[in-house]
Formats: sequence, structure tokens, C-alpha cells
Amino acid sequence: MAVIGIPHEKWGEAIKAVVTLHQGKTVTEKELIDHCRGKIAGYKIPKSIDFIKDEEMPMTPTGKILHRILREKYGKWSDVK
Repeated sequence: MAVIGIPHEKWGEAIKAVVTLHQGKTVTEKELIDHCRGKIAGYKIPKSIDFIKDEEMPMTPTGKILHRILREKYGKWSDVK
């Protein structure tokens, strides 16, 4: 899972999560957001969540997530509710 800040027309910036699930597991965007509500402050809760396959998560050769690529691919403010 990775979170990115994306431009938002109203708030200036919003949090978007990009999530990979273990094979055979399912969860909805609403379930994840509800889970976050019980764990973290409201301003830290993602406003939008995208689910991708594990192999689609852009990584460096050392295993770090390439947030720049995620922002390029998923960073549209219109995706945020």
C-alpha cells in the first residue's frame, strides 16, 4: 500500500491510497476507509482508494515504492470524491 498527495480543487491537496491485496483477499474502498476512521485522524484518511495488482506497484530495484510514478498514473483530482 502507498499513499500519495494529489491536487484537489477544493482542498488544495487530498490523500489517495493505492492498495495491493494478497491473492484471494477482498476488501472494499468503504471498508478500508471505515477501518482508517477508527485508527487515524480524519485529515489523514484517504479520500479515494485504487486497487491494483501486486506486480503493478512501481518499485525500485531495492524494493522501494516509486511514488512519482503513482502520482503520474493515479494523481488526478477528479478521482477524489
